[in-house]
Amino acid sequence: MAKKTPVRRMKKLIVPKNCYFCVEKKEPWYNDVESLGRYTTERGKIIGRNRSGICAKHQRRLSLAIKYARHLALLPFIVRD
Repeated sequence: MAKKTPVRRMKKLIVPKNCYFCVEKKEPWYNDVESLGRYTTERGKIIGRNRSGICAKHQRRLSLAIKYARHLALLPFIVRD
């Protein structure tokens, strides 16, 4: 007999409907470490569009800006405990 696996229920996240960068009429820039830090987890991972509420255009630019800031040592690659 095959074992039944338990069904996991996903928690519903409250996601902002408007893109932060579209509303503020800004672009993600590598020097703006405070706003880039909002879109990374406590472990240093980049938060996806479905959780951050950013439009596709700004999500692509945000990920490049975060990677560039990491390369210039403005943001850490990983956060060590």
